[in-house]
Amino acid sequence: MYEHDVIVVGGGGAGLRAAIAAQEEGADVAIVTKLHPVRSHTGAAEGGINAALREGDDWELHAYDTMKGSDYLGDAPAIETLAQDAPEEVFQIEHWGMPFSREEDGRVSQRPFGGLSFPRTTYAGAETGHHLLHTMYEQVVKRGIQVYDEWYVMNLAVTDEETPEDRSCHGIVAYDVQSGEISGFKANDGVILATGGPGQAFDHTTNAVACTGDGYAMAYRAGVPMEDMEFVQFHPTTLPSTGVLISEGVRGEGGILYNADGERFMFEHGYANNDGELASRDVVSRAELTEVNEGRGFEDEYVMLDMRHLGEERIVDRLENILHLAEDFEGVDGLKEPMPVKPGQHYEMGGIETDENGLTCIDGLYAAGETACVSVHGANRLGGNALPELIVFGARAGKHAAGGDMAEAKIETGERGDIEYDETELPYQPGEVGMDAGPSGVAADGGAVTADAGAVVEQAVETERERVATLMERDEGVQHSQIRADLQQTMTQNVNVFREEEGLKQALQDIREIREAYQDVYVDDPSRTFNTDLQQTIETRNLIDVAETITLGALVRTEFRGAHWRAEHQERKDDEWLKHTLVAWNDGEPTIFYRPTILEGENKTYEPKERSY
Repeated sequence: MYEHDVIVVGGGGAGLRAAIAAQEEGADVAIVTKLHPVRSHTGAAEGGINAALREGDDWELHAYDTMKGSDYLGDAPAIETLAQDAPEEVFQIEHWGMPFSREEDGRVSQRPFGGLSFPRTTYAGAETGHHLLHTMYEQVVKRGIQVYDEWYVMNLAVTDEETPEDRSCHGIVAYDVQSGEISGFKANDGVILATGGPGQAFDHTTNAVACTGDGYAMAYRAGVPMEDMEFVQFHPTTLPSTGVLISEGVRGEGGILYNADGERFMFEHGYANNDGELASRDVVSRAELTEVNEGRGFEDEYVMLDMRHLGEERIVDRLENILHLAEDFEGVDGLKEPMPVKPGQHYEMGGIETDENGLTCIDGLYAAGETACVSVHGANRLGGNALPELIVFGARAGKHAAGGDMAEAKIETGERGDIEYDETELPYQPGEVGMDAGPSGVAADGGAVTADAGAVVEQAVETERERVATLMERDEGVQHSQIRADLQQTMTQNVNVFREEEGLKQALQDIREIREAYQDVYVDDPSRTFNTDLQQTIETRNLIDVAETITLGALVRTEFRGAHWRAEHQERKDDEWLKHTLVAWNDGEPTIFYRPTILEGENKTYEPKERSY
């Protein structure tokens, strides 16, 4: 068994920042990651980092833009924390060596992004995430923080009291991809989940193959509610052939969208008369798909994004990476011709319910980054707000886990406080298949009620070893790749940008059948070393759970808010739905409940208004 004070699961932006913050508080920290840190998906973030740095801008404007962008489903304490802490975090990473793009006078460059009232997005060309990862990984190496590279975390070691609010997390169980070893990692002070998004639940996504919702699923099965999972962001500009992201920075610099009729449709068809291409991402994504669905798309699939008029010098200086992506994946020279683009799954606004210090309802268990839901983004995330969330709340989670002195959180977690339970009659029973699904089943994960933290970890290790043995012993059944393909197909068809009640019910039925099929899953590769088949089989289990929480939330929320569009409910219903959707596992039988959104900020109360651009 390995032992550290704080264990960070995931080596992307949030994980690296959390580890640095915990180390600064004097903790013995380790990062356990299935990818080398600089291979993490944060490296694919192109656009930038929002922070109020200049005269004429301030944190209150940033907070207002974020609350408006969230369609008033963000929580004010979280949003204001993001806006207040972001400038200091940007200064910090700049001092660590982040190579920001700069103006001629030496100031860090900032450009407009969708939904912002001030050009406050700092950036490093079109490779901001890449440079951010390398900058923070340098700090990890400099500080001697232990990194367990290519260790796949399979489960949490959590006590099994009756209610999650009484449970404690004492560590993790991980699989060494290189050797096949399954071992426990004991955390004396806390475990921080920073495992990125669940994009692989969809078949057209900007997310890497590694983005399989591991952190969400582990926390969910341990008893932590998943918050607002129905709010999935579809980025309006992805390459049709691959899902590769084309940065919002292209539109921020002045790139334009047009349809097959040559119309600049964001203006000419009235989707966003003021902001046009720089309207919020959900608005632009729906506009593009509407154009395609009404016959004004190219090849009934995509629209065009044109940046030729910006000139070669400006494009090469600020967007050079975009030229390479367009050429490599679509065979398009962005200096001479427009790029085909269409919406693709991009970001999960919901996630593991936490407070503004990253703590969940389970003692000792934290989450940060896309994996977590504070909630900063509410029903829709503004471009440029993901990277500041990584560094702001990664730092706060790391500091709190290591025992740093921090103010008491204002956001409540778990099934307590001012909550109400959902009474929607579901068409199919969600959750595990049978109460005795066995070690390979998609069933509740428990630990032991014991004061001995080491014993909790040991029991969790033994459970995972049994699960792997069962998977490896089978020599026939169904392979995870088919199950995953079926899941991606129903999610893309039924839980996409446009959602209808019958489609959501169909997705739930499909997920039920997919769960049943998973009971017969087997691992074809018999080896113990570098067994990616085994790893991906476990990842597929996680995707099933995450996809179900997304679909459940989408079915019960009978309104149109932010990224959540419902055919039968074409209006935002503040009197009924100004609240968070929470899905709790409850030993394999999911329960849905609600908690009011917090609109009371430090100096003002945010009054919901019509969100127009």
